[in-house]
Amino acid sequence: MTTGGWAVMIVSVGAVLTLAAFCLYRVLTLPPVDVTEHLKGPLDIDTQDTVDAD
Repeated sequence: MTTGGWAVMIVSVGAVLTLAAFCLYRVLTLPPVDVTEHLKGPLDIDTQDTVDAD
C-alpha cells in the first residue's frame, strides 16, 4: 500500500465521520417542539362525508 492511498482513505473516512457527527449534533440540539397543540384527533376532523351520504 502506498502512502497516498492511506492519506486519501483517512481524509475521506474522516470527512464522512465529521459530516455524520455534525448532522447528529444539529438534530439532537434542536429546541423542543410542543406538538400536542398541532395534533388533531379523529373526532376533531370533520370531513363532511357523512352529511347526505346517499
